[in-house]
Amino acid sequence: MTLAAASGLMLTCSFPKIGWHYMAWVSLVPLLVCLKDTSPFNGFRLGLVSGLVHQVTLIYWMTITMHQYGQLPWAVSIPVMLLMAFYLALYVAVFSWLLVRYIHKPLLRMISIPILWVALEYLRANLLTGFPWELLGYSQYANLHWIQLADLSGVYGVSFLIVLVNAILFFTLQEVLNTKNAPRVSWPFVLGVPASGLAILMLVWLYGDYRIQQTDEQIKNSPSSRIGIVQGNIEQSMKWDPSFQEATVRKYVELSLGIKTRLPELIVWPETATPFYFLYDDALSKMVVNGIQQAGTDFLFGAPSFFMKDNDLHYFNSAYLVDAEGSVKGKYDKVHLVPFGEYVPLKKWLPFIGKMVEQVGDFQAGAKGSVIPWKDFRLGILICYEGIFPDLAREAVKNGASVLINITNDAWYGRTSAPYQHFSMAVFRAVENHRSLVRSANTGFSGFIDPGGRILSSTELFEDAAITRKIPLLSGLTVYARMGDAFALLCLVLSPVLVLAGGLRPKP
Repeated sequence: MTLAAASGLMLTCSFPKIGWHYMAWVSLVPLLVCLKDTSPFNGFRLGLVSGLVHQVTLIYWMTITMHQYGQLPWAVSIPVMLLMAFYLALYVAVFSWLLVRYIHKPLLRMISIPILWVALEYLRANLLTGFPWELLGYSQYANLHWIQLADLSGVYGVSFLIVLVNAILFFTLQEVLNTKNAPRVSWPFVLGVPASGLAILMLVWLYGDYRIQQTDEQIKNSPSSRIGIVQGNIEQSMKWDPSFQEATVRKYVELSLGIKTRLPELIVWPETATPFYFLYDDALSKMVVNGIQQAGTDFLFGAPSFFMKDNDLHYFNSAYLVDAEGSVKGKYDKVHLVPFGEYVPLKKWLPFIGKMVEQVGDFQAGAKGSVIPWKDFRLGILICYEGIFPDLAREAVKNGASVLINITNDAWYGRTSAPYQHFSMAVFRAVENHRSLVRSANTGFSGFIDPGGRILSSTELFEDAAITRKIPLLSGLTVYARMGDAFALLCLVLSPVLVLAGGLRPKP
């Protein structure tokens, strides 16, 4: 039990805010040791413990968000977070149970471990609207050579590599120590397994080095544009207060005018930077347009929007592109909405549950893959939570997006680890598609990520900031952009095959 809990803690330490990324490569070894000589029931229980420890220490920030901004009492916020952690931990429990019950032969088990893990990650990312928050591969966001694999397989390929290394370390350690009930394995096997692992790591590193150099060459030969980011640093408690709306607009305009001399071609404000219905609130809309005209450049900013259809109001979380003259040139409506944040699932059966954003009605989803034409290029927009769903960025790129722009409001998270975690996942959207990613966050982190995954510059949390950067505008499609999650789907298809190959009879 202690070793299982240790695995959970080590997994969490691999991610920001702690960020000991190297720990991910050994984090599952204690759990695998626990599973070596145990029953299927205990395997499930140990996996659940490991998953619970990991998820509770990873997503603890949910309680703060629900209590401080959702106005839920601690007596409700904590159990809701624990319920979510329990659900996520079930995937580790099922992983452990499958290994113990069905897959006993060492070689088959070593192969099965990374395949089953990735298959379950893929299910977690897609079932029940999906929650792919900090999948294992994301822990390596700062390691450029390893994450280049994502342009082939997405984050799942990096997860696979990490879990494979864990499995190889476990089997090598098991034979070297030759514990009492360990299955006998031949020395050629023992020597061949780590050698094969090292060969795979070397190939992945060489591929990463090749792709980094190739991407840098593409950047040199591609057009570029100077983009500005404004971080208004508006407290969530003030954001939707009508008495602060004018001050909010004035602050964003002043920060934008402060970078006018750097000649940005586009200035980006965060999600709902204008907390009113743009073009419908005349006075505030005029302030925004006047500010844009003073800056003399194009702007992209977030605002709620609506339209009337069949006597019903339809609300959207949107991004507007407005040119230097103040004319709207494009609009994007958020596709993947946050349950209980932007809409209430099963509202007909759960009328007593409200949203955390009460200033507008339930948001509706926009069209997947929509892009906004801008000059000779197209902008792929990701609003807040959408940045953790790779298929949305991929669809935008397939529709011609030359740059990805993530606008978000992470004020909900306070000074917890969540803003660090959220920003780290954006790195993969750049690598997967070989596109620059511009991120504008209300309270941070805002920044620029190049097509190879380098964080070129970023702001600090809870500071007023306005920064600019010239970024490359690449074209072309990566293997991942073309094929999507084919690798993860392959793991999903192979999983039942491996279970059958392992035998349907329980371990004696």
